[in-house]
Amino acid sequence: MAAYRSVRHLWLVSVLAALPAFSPAHGGSALIYVTNSAGDNIHVIDPATNKVVQEIKGVEAAHGIVAAPDGSRVYVSNEADTTLDVFDRASGALVKKVPLSNRPNNIAVTKNGDRILVGIARGHGAVDVIDAKTLTLSKSILVNGRLHNIYVTPDGKHLITGSIPNKLLTVIDLEREVPVWELSFDLGVRPMTIEAGPDGATKRIFVQLSDTNGFAVVDFAGRKEVARIKLPVAKTEFETDAGRATSPSHGIGVAPDNKTLWVTSIPNNAVFVYSLEGPSLAELKLIGEVALPDLKLPGRGSFASVPNWVTFTPDSKTIYISNAAIKSVTAIDVPSMKVKAVVPVGEVPKRINTLVMN
Repeated sequence: MAAYRSVRHLWLVSVLAALPAFSPAHGGSALIYVTNSAGDNIHVIDPATNKVVQEIKGVEAAHGIVAAPDGSRVYVSNEADTTLDVFDRASGALVKKVPLSNRPNNIAVTKNGDRILVGIARGHGAVDVIDAKTLTLSKSILVNGRLHNIYVTPDGKHLITGSIPNKLLTVIDLEREVPVWELSFDLGVRPMTIEAGPDGATKRIFVQLSDTNGFAVVDFAGRKEVARIKLPVAKTEFETDAGRATSPSHGIGVAPDNKTLWVTSIPNNAVFVYSLEGPSLAELKLIGEVALPDLKLPGRGSFASVPNWVTFTPDSKTIYISNAAIKSVTAIDVPSMKVKAVVPVGEVPKRINTLVMN
């Protein structure tokens, strides 16, 4: 693994040297935020140019990232300090570090922006609720199991949480701030994404699971799993990070227009595209596969990019995928399913999210 890190470092030296000088974020209808999990900074990409336009420094072990709906602030879960770090969006200056009940994982924000919700990955397991006006911890919602990921549903009514050790999906009513139902799996619950129906209500949840190169399909109204889908077998063998073996598929997203589902695969070093327009809840049609960048060296096999999280521009025209092993983010044109840019960022980029500029 040490040799792997050294070769990818050499490959990236010339690429990183070409980065523009950092300046305040600007332009475009959206910004793409990337946390570098093994570094102490966050990179901001302008989708209009696919260039890094801002760097937020001084956040060691940044994990989840989300923006206030009005675009004024950026919230980051800080694993090193067990805090929610609040930044001014325009300047990148730290506003406040909010102490949490225990070590955090992923985060979300309510639709109206009044609360920041933090998944707690240690202890009993909980969702810390931060008041956005006072920037103080107002409540911890206890759940059954330490949390990995959390998501607000498109209609803003529920929070969906996932636990790896307890193999559990939990749905929380955000108005009452209480869990309302749970769904057990045979494997740990990892990244998820949510599809809304025509009326805006939650229709399906797509759930990636431990030790699974694929995902489960959950009928939200029926509160049950209706399908388990495996991704195609890899045609090429890639060298990769052995530490990712328990999570071969670790990035999934529904495009904002609700037409397609995009699923990353580490063994395949690719992202797969499914149509969401099938006649039944269980039916998904595979319509595309996009190869992601790899590292080729003489006398060695290909090194995978270790694709992780995904996010979209609000117009559904571009998807961004963090490449954890090669310090970059891949931008893919959604209609053509073609790679249009590979943007250098920091060390082991993982969480990635979109800030819509109003």
